[in-house]
Amino acid sequence: MKKLLAYVLFVLLGGNTVFSQVQTRPNFVLILVDDMGYSDLGCFGSEINTPNLDTMAKDGVKMTNFYNASRCCPSRASLLTGVYPHQAGVGDMMNTRPYPAYQGYLNRQTVTLAEVLQQVGYGTYMSGKWHVGQAKENWPLQRGFERYYGLIDGANSYFENRSYRPKQKLTIALDNEEIVPPATYYSTDAYTDYALEFINQHVEKRNNDPFFMYIAYQAPHWPLHALPEDIAKYKGKYMEGWESLRQKRFDKQMELELFPTGTTLPKIDENIRKWADCSWEEKVKWDEQMAVYAAMVDRVDQNVGKIKKRLQEIGELENTIFIFLSDNGASSEKIANAGFTPEILAANDFPASHPQSFTAYGLEGALVSNTPFRKYKHWEFEGGNATSFIAYGPQFIQKGMRIESPAHLVDIMPTIIEYARATYPKTYKGNSIQTMEGISLVSSWTANEKAKERAICFEHEGNKAVRKGKWKIVAEYPQNEWFLYDLSSDRAEQTDLKSKHPTVLKEMVGIYDKWAERVGVIPYEQLDTKRTNERYK
Repeated sequence: MKKLLAYVLFVLLGGNTVFSQVQTRPNFVLILVDDMGYSDLGCFGSEINTPNLDTMAKDGVKMTNFYNASRCCPSRASLLTGVYPHQAGVGDMMNTRPYPAYQGYLNRQTVTLAEVLQQVGYGTYMSGKWHVGQAKENWPLQRGFERYYGLIDGANSYFENRSYRPKQKLTIALDNEEIVPPATYYSTDAYTDYALEFINQHVEKRNNDPFFMYIAYQAPHWPLHALPEDIAKYKGKYMEGWESLRQKRFDKQMELELFPTGTTLPKIDENIRKWADCSWEEKVKWDEQMAVYAAMVDRVDQNVGKIKKRLQEIGELENTIFIFLSDNGASSEKIANAGFTPEILAANDFPASHPQSFTAYGLEGALVSNTPFRKYKHWEFEGGNATSFIAYGPQFIQKGMRIESPAHLVDIMPTIIEYARATYPKTYKGNSIQTMEGISLVSSWTANEKAKERAICFEHEGNKAVRKGKWKIVAEYPQNEWFLYDLSSDRAEQTDLKSKHPTVLKEMVGIYDKWAERVGVIPYEQLDTKRTNERYK
């Protein structure tokens, strides 16, 4: 292949570092998982078996202060477009609202990664969860992807197409057509199989062109669904309870030097029950839920290994950049009576290992997954918007780096554009395009250069935050009281410093107010009364 020959020529001509500039453009495999907590990978503290991702972290870049948008579709909108969720039209989780920043699908004042890369000859493919536009005119093929397979919506069974709310229609699609999954369907494997099929077709038909493959796994979003052989690895391993497991993960995180020396594990919230107070039946049920959850993460890692192996077989591994992250922190949501069908509520009583079950691991599971952070998916504390992050590319990324500088989803677009030698457009198909919000991470990943300090802002359903350098301000809806934390020494957000640093607080609140006005944030107490469709997750 010409791309591989270019790399060989580069080496023969005296290239002495794997991340030096070469006369070839990389393939990209962008992997997004769903509702995975910060500590759920082995390389970020977990007991779950994730050898493929751990190896990528060891042989690539591990970013320890990377941020998402704290919820499923806002994060996807920001990742795909390089602007903040409100600017993309997906400011929260509603189907639609009568406001531009909350319309519920990607607007035409944005371009997607696929649309940008397609303009410079990339093959553009996606498999997995879309969740940024349910109407067909907003599906992936209408936003720059050449092939697509996956779930258009937000959540579903992993074994079948199964609606979980009254009058709800969920869609599994191949390209632009709805399909029925086969009896042997398991979504994590199916998304990988189609991703590999798309890559194989690309190599056969467009041998000289690079490709962009976006894989958005449902896993490990509820319902807890896994394959028996994976569940068997973990059953019984969680019977020691959430307090002990959380402590073990934190101890491992400190060994991995993810947090500064002297960091302590916060006390568990008083509203979380004690393991010792649980009945035997409750303990067995939670152990099974955790075993299934671990199996889901394990299966994702296995599939990452399959992709890596296939790229190696076709001679493209050295010329590919992998990017891996989660769309938000761990989810504390439960399957309750708020809008679920009677059949789903009944399935919530099934053992988690049953394929017809419809369960979640709840507050206690999310507590373990988000070790050592506060709060969960939906909030803007670290437990809601911090993600483990891995970038790996043998030819393009320096090996064995841990980067502590804050970064955000909006940085992926400029990073990929720089690697691909593409141009971000000012107009696209007759529409004026908003300016990118992020910065390229290429110099960080290749020369370990520290990124320029800048403010990163957040808002989701009234929860809000700003991260700038070591400082972070956070407010929770509906209290709306600002807290100030020094994350260089207090990553778990335990000590509010606003009384000691009122000037810092005032400056950062000012940054938030200007940002919120600029991107179209509407105060949630006003927005919440204007709902036009049933909220969905």
